Amino acid sequence: MTQETIRNPVEWTWARLGEAAAGVASVGRAIGHMEDLRAHEAPVVRRIGVADLGQAIAAGFRDFAAFRTDVFALCVLYPILGCVLARAAVSMNMLPLLFPLASGFVLMGPVAAIGLLEMSRQRERGARPSWREAFGPLRSPAIAAIATLGLALTVLYVAWLYAAQAVYDATLGPQPPASLARFAADVVGTRAGWTMIAVGCGIGAGFAAVVLAVAAISFPLLLDRDVPLHTAVATSIRAVWANAGIMALWGLIVAGALFLGTLPVFVGLIVVMPVLGHSTWHLYRRLVA
Repeated sequence: MTQETIRNPVEWTWARLGEAAAGVASVGRAIGHMEDLRAHEAPVVRRIGVADLGQAIAAGFRDFAAFRTDVFALCVLYPILGCVLARAAVSMNMLPLLFPLASGFVLMGPVAAIGLLEMSRQRERGARPSWREAFGPLRSPAIAAIATLGLALTVLYVAWLYAAQAVYDATLGPQPPASLARFAADVVGTRAGWTMIAVGCGIGAGFAAVVLAVAAISFPLLLDRDVPLHTAVATSIRAVWANAGIMALWGLIVAGALFLGTLPVFVGLIVVMPVLGHSTWHLYRRLVA
């Protein structure tokens, strides 16, 4: 037999207030949990068209025009680096790696463009950034993830060089060419040379496709949002998969522009690299909601 007691109004009110406070706390915890889940949800990927790609490139040219002086100061390093690599390949009797070294700009381009992405991000917010803001990613909370992804692309670049050397050894090698003229004649004038071109370009396209899928928008996403590295990479892959045709066209534009940028003696990279870097930011804005 239970015994009921009659509490005074003060006790009853205090008990109700306690229950109400517990209910408010419970709701607060539920809302906080929902916000945490929402913060870690994968970003929404959009479908885009050729017009979006054209608008992103046009916006990249506008950013380049706005930052022209600062960008020249930053990007003059690219032709210098290209010439150093070319000189090293010739002097160290590594002629077969001359093209693979130059084409590595396609694989390492996303890393080289980080500062340009930050400048476009700042301009989008209404700021007037200078070349100093290009080093902003060094202070970003995502610097560890950015560095890890950059290291992964560096490993891919080195793997591409080993693959290119293996293709040469299996076709025109393994002995190094006697001279640049002799090497050029063997490449375009022999069946083995054309085999090397076909197989090498096929393998290089495979490496480029991997980099495109993994890094197309990973770096701008890491700069823009507080997301882990695996989310950034997965979002980039989903964006490329959902827009396979458009992103393939973007990859061809990047590869073609970088090739033209190497002529003559890599000087064109002073313009090509910043335009592509700024365009990447605006492409990211169209791909990710």
